[in-house]
Amino acid sequence: MNAEHMESIYNIIPPKMYAQAKPKMHRSSHSGTIPPSASTFHMSSTTHPGVSNMTGDATNHPVAHLPSRSFGKVPGALKNDPNTYMKKFAKSCSVPSLAEVKATNPQQLKPTHLAPRLKAGAFIQGQSETPVMNLVSQKNFIVANAVETILAQPKKVTQGAKDYLNKEDYGKTPKYLHNIKRDIDAEYDYIRQLHQQQEDDAAAGVRPLDDEERQQLIHGLKSKWEAVNTEYQGGTHITKLDTMGKMKRREKQEAELAQVEKDIEKMNKRGIHVHMDS
Repeated sequence: MNAEHMESIYNIIPPKMYAQAKPKMHRSSHSGTIPPSASTFHMSSTTHPGVSNMTGDATNHPVAHLPSRSFGKVPGALKNDPNTYMKKFAKSCSVPSLAEVKATNPQQLKPTHLAPRLKAGAFIQGQSETPVMNLVSQKNFIVANAVETILAQPKKVTQGAKDYLNKEDYGKTPKYLHNIKRDIDAEYDYIRQLHQQQEDDAAAGVRPLDDEERQQLIHGLKSKWEAVNTEYQGGTHITKLDTMGKMKRREKQEAELAQVEKDIEKMNKRGIHVHMDS
């Protein structure tokens, strides 16, 4: 093993690292595009000698390169270059705005010739004739309209104007509102009849509970309460409910006592009705 990679007292201080200087790139004094001497390449046909550039003093190829003559062009050479796509306005120019034309070339907006102004009732041009374009008027329509409005006389109100306050149905409810109100009342009556019919059907299937029968039910509920309470009191000495059965039994007895007490309280009320089947 190399001594530099072994544990040694001489390796405690690391050696100094020296950066090796990069030598200069070799550049040939001869051109890289000159053809090789005594080469058999670039032979286009048999009319040329078998070897070219025998002396080595040729600066250009004796025969021009024909890269796609035998094997065709390089694969991918016919693909479109994404950097040479047609740019905006490459074959045309944008239409200048009206403000740009007024600033740069205002003469372009002037009409070439003005047609004579037609008088009232003059001959109107036919459908096949070219209409007059780019007519310019010096009239200020805003000022003209303001002057006409100021100088205009108010309209005269005729004597036979209709007075809407003296109409026959003025202040009265329209007929269509009466019809809508009548339809709404009919719907409410129908709904009321349905509720009344449901109440009558429910009342037909029940009967009032007699006082004697009620007292018998109360006596039975009290007897049941005493039986459940006796059973419940028999287990009150058990203070430690260490099993699931004891816990379930205690909860069941407490629920039964509470339910029987609620039933007794209900049966003590007056006006109790029960179903006919019971």
